Amino acid sequence: MKRYPAILAATGLIWLWTCRPAPAQDNYEIQVYGSDTVPAGHTMVELHSNVALEGNSDLSIRPTQDAFHETIEITHGFNSWFETGFYIFTSVRNGDGWDWVGDHIRPRFRIPESWHWPVGVSLSNEIGYQRRPFSEDTWTWEIRPIIDKQMGRWYWSFNPSFDRSFHGPGVHQGLVFSPNFTISYDFSHLVNGALEYYGSLGPITGFDPLAEQQQQIFPAINLNFSPKWEFNAGVGVGMTRSTDHLIAKVILGYRFDF
Repeated sequence: MKRYPAILAATGLIWLWTCRPAPAQDNYEIQVYGSDTVPAGHTMVELHSNVALEGNSDLSIRPTQDAFHETIEITHGFNSWFETGFYIFTSVRNGDGWDWVGDHIRPRFRIPESWHWPVGVSLSNEIGYQRRPFSEDTWTWEIRPIIDKQMGRWYWSFNPSFDRSFHGPGVHQGLVFSPNFTISYDFSHLVNGALEYYGSLGPITGFDPLAEQQQQIFPAINLNFSPKWEFNAGVGVGMTRSTDHLIAKVILGYRFDF
């Protein structure tokens, strides 16, 4: 499955796991999605691993500092324009042990290639639960339009996401705007380098002050082992005081023919 072309990793990155950058991502799945879906009759299994090397120590939830997050994502393609993904979030931290954090489900529809649109377009809806020790907002819904385009060796994808809390202090905010973006370049058939951006700017009725927004940049690398494999890795740097300052991530996925 080509989520977004090839795979991005940062220069000396090893198998590391992450915390939580922008609330939209919750640092359990740090990924800019492509518009394509898993082919019909196939199942993609992905492991999202990440760690906050310089995180926060917020006393209202479990600190992200040195917390390793592991997420299992299982996505099945039902036809040429529809897939559904299911997430299992976990976290492990010294002194806390290994914890189940929550689960999300994500149906996604795409514009079929037979329509010959100039850009790829799909719409993802992700809804689910996270336990209170890990998130002040326990029930949330993310609406994620996805627009992307391959132009020779260059590729870009824009995910202007909108997040809604149904239980917790974020309910009063309404829809929160969380733009995500990537631009990448194929250096070879195997190696693709990318720059990823993740943000959470605040309610659409009025953005938060800059210092309270969450904004993060990930230099990353993607490796094209084969059409069945997905590998992405990167190191993210927070650009505001409300963002975890340094996060490392790895995504490893494999597509099964069932």
